[in-house]
Amino acid sequence: MNDILSMDTVAAISTAAGEAGIGVIRISGPKAREIALRVFRRGRSVEAGAVPGGRPEFSFRPRYMHYGHIVDPTDGRVLDEALCVFMPGPRSYTGEDVAEIQCHGSYVSLREILALVIREGAVPADRGEFTKRAFMNGRLDLAQAEAVMDLISSKSSRGHEVAMGQVMGSLSGRIGALRAALLDELVGISVNMDYPDEDIEQVIYEKLNDSLIAIKAELSTILATANEGRILREGVGIALVGRPNVGKSSLMNRFLRSERSIVTNVPGTTRDTVEESASLRGISVRFVDTAGIRESADPVERLGVERSRRALGEADLLLLLLDEGSGIEEGDLPLLELCRGRSFIAVLNKSDIGSVIRDEELAPYGPAAVVRISALSGEGLSELERAIEETVLGADFTGSEPMISNARHIALARKAFDELNEAVEQISLGSALDLIEINVHAAYDALGEITGETASDDIINEVFSRFCLGK
Repeated sequence: MNDILSMDTVAAISTAAGEAGIGVIRISGPKAREIALRVFRRGRSVEAGAVPGGRPEFSFRPRYMHYGHIVDPTDGRVLDEALCVFMPGPRSYTGEDVAEIQCHGSYVSLREILALVIREGAVPADRGEFTKRAFMNGRLDLAQAEAVMDLISSKSSRGHEVAMGQVMGSLSGRIGALRAALLDELVGISVNMDYPDEDIEQVIYEKLNDSLIAIKAELSTILATANEGRILREGVGIALVGRPNVGKSSLMNRFLRSERSIVTNVPGTTRDTVEESASLRGISVRFVDTAGIRESADPVERLGVERSRRALGEADLLLLLLDEGSGIEEGDLPLLELCRGRSFIAVLNKSDIGSVIRDEELAPYGPAAVVRISALSGEGLSELERAIEETVLGADFTGSEPMISNARHIALARKAFDELNEAVEQISLGSALDLIEINVHAAYDALGEITGETASDDIINEVFSRFCLGK
């Protein structure tokens, strides 16, 4: 596949669509330098009939930014003022020769320059093709390549931090070390099967058992970060629930630092769910302000209540708002039952008016925390944010350890763990080494799928099909 990839020189716009100060067109492949020289003319002025590249003797200085213009060599038409840089392989993002053109971020300019580059010998890049070439050329493994997309799409500082660590190889290094340890055991199993020695068979079984248990323990440590890793990668869904006019919309606006939800003294103002995203203490959060859940004769409000119930079922965390001033009322009881058994925080609003709800009254329903706030003044908001962080990530979470966050990686790591469990069980039963070897090899292959060594072409193609164009 590496040879197939290297045959073509590909090009794409690598910046997002829309108006911007700068746009980037990336060219990768054996003809990258040649194509760039054809369309780029160095210097502040463009003389009629000037040769491509500016002066005849012009040649790109590697990794040096040159100023000039993009010119159609067929008619001398200037398409844009630009900077151009050439990066010879293998010291480039793709591991191949790469040229990048930086021009004004006009959609028209970018499309015209890309069309010119393609006319001069490049072909349009597929989704994720530049990163795929980096993977095929050994610049990145598959886990690092997937983390590149996570880095691009990260919506919070902590999600960005996790993705950046994986791009730098934090997860790949740990998986690689486990595979190396498993390979040592596979070699030992193979040698013993070929040259059995009954006198040392028990010693080999004991050593293999100890090694697999140690590898399982390390894999378990990695898997222990899966929930937090998923949250930091994908974000967390939080639904605000409470009876009408308890302050849900005011709290939503406090979180968003804007007047997103309508706030009035009239119960039932919010007729539908209102969804917004924000970053809370470095975590990407999807807030859902639900309609007050109550019985209503209004068909529009009933529809909003039904949608609210669905939103509650899908949320990772519930914030149950109660009126601290009036205490727990009859309309709060069904909502407390709705929250029982779920991850929820009891938020006692209007604490500036009075305090009549005791924590002991809420304890039977099992809230993760009880926090008193005033949505009107913002008092207690920082304590609530800290309680949310501790509830979704755990009170002891530091984020200092490399994390596993991708659903594909988590599933494969769990498969490897299960295979090692089975291998240890087979050892305890005294099974033949060739049976134990099947499970150990399956664990080795599962971990290899994470980093790409044992991934099939179909899996690789599926991974890169999820990328954006230009990356």
